[in-house]
Amino acid sequence: MHDEWEHAHTDHTTPVQRRTPASLADSEGDWRHHLEHSAPNGWLIRNSAMTEALTSGKPMHLLHTTKNIDAIRTSRQLHVSTGCLVGALYCSPLTSQRQGLRPHNLGTYLMRTKPTTTPIVLEVVPDAPIPPRGIDYLQLGAIHLRIYERYQSFLTLAESDQLDRSVLTGLHSAARFLDIALRNATGHATAAPEFIDRLADAVSHVPFLGYLYFEVLSEYLMLHSTTPETKNCAEAGELNNWLYKRLAFAAVDGMDQLFDLARFHPHHQQLVQLIEGIEPALGPGVAQYVRRRLSHLFARTALHPSQDAASVSFHGADLSTLRHVAPGLMGQMIFREIRYMPRYQQLYHCFEKAKALEAWDYWNHEGIPTPFNGILPKGEIGIHPLYPRSAVRAWTAQQDSNGFLHPVQEVNAVLTPHLASWWAPPGSRSRKTTVPPVTVDRSAARPNLRTQTNGISA
Repeated sequence: MHDEWEHAHTDHTTPVQRRTPASLADSEGDWRHHLEHSAPNGWLIRNSAMTEALTSGKPMHLLHTTKNIDAIRTSRQLHVSTGCLVGALYCSPLTSQRQGLRPHNLGTYLMRTKPTTTPIVLEVVPDAPIPPRGIDYLQLGAIHLRIYERYQSFLTLAESDQLDRSVLTGLHSAARFLDIALRNATGHATAAPEFIDRLADAVSHVPFLGYLYFEVLSEYLMLHSTTPETKNCAEAGELNNWLYKRLAFAAVDGMDQLFDLARFHPHHQQLVQLIEGIEPALGPGVAQYVRRRLSHLFARTALHPSQDAASVSFHGADLSTLRHVAPGLMGQMIFREIRYMPRYQQLYHCFEKAKALEAWDYWNHEGIPTPFNGILPKGEIGIHPLYPRSAVRAWTAQQDSNGFLHPVQEVNAVLTPHLASWWAPPGSRSRKTTVPPVTVDRSAARPNLRTQTNGISA
């Protein structure tokens, strides 16, 4: 179990050590070197301000926004959310300056686009320098699968049968593209426009591909953008989060109401138009980048490291074989398929709490009170609700005319290991609904807080 969680975490400051399938045209180390040295903002992979703050061992200030400040004060609890941070209070970094606390550009985005929320400043005092290992939710597939197999008895026989049928149907419908992606990962290139169109068609059958697609484009934009806005972010040691937010909202109607990447599937022509609309210079190279990068990431996240990517085919494969060969993909598909079940509101806490407990245990052993989204150190950082060796305090805050935050009133609340609710109503594959969450806080010796999920759902 510990090895699986280790595999799902990335330290961008050290050489790559993760096992990967054989026959890939490029190793993870090759890609790391390429992105760090070829992309204008690649140096931020290793040297972001957030990474420096973590490894300093000094107190950290983080921003959380909530619509539920009155409920937090009444309950004296802060509830954590699931998604890309598994089970943590979703935050963004704050930098202490003479004028006040300066929000990370992600925090600025959240406050500007959610004007009815209350900003909360949290101070985390760690017991030691924090390892800069972030969790990569794209690598959680094998864990999703293991948790499902352990608690499959929570489903009725009919539910289990329906899940198997749905997963197998999706895999068989997308098998041609999945095989194409593996061929590309092993160096047999497909024309980029054709690859993008096949990818877009396959997302409806394998929703996980929508997440891969979006994360590849987010990486492309953040690392390669050269606009004045992006340069200003880089000078502060930050990747520009506004870029992928604009992409998501331009690509999918209603994404601002529900951030669901299973609906992200632009075809080639739309993709180029979307990227050119954000930064014209990045349009010509985007399709080729997606073809190469997504193929590599698909092989790495879908297949068991013991497999040879050149010998795997999804065409006609059965579920038993695929659970052995591609546990990452199977777990990601099962994880998302359960979201469409009529009883998901009941099943949610069973499966999600099981994962959160394991993540909390791993973070405790590894000395990680503040896990972050480790696909890239872009500023999505959380607070672990059951870390026993750090102190946490919280205040409501006000923003001045120059954008700096100032703590106003301490919030008498603690982080608690409750998961904010997230569920999909029956039959609602294309439009899922969130139940407003109550967030969790953590110190037994101090007060409690609760809040609402922000950020990308995983």
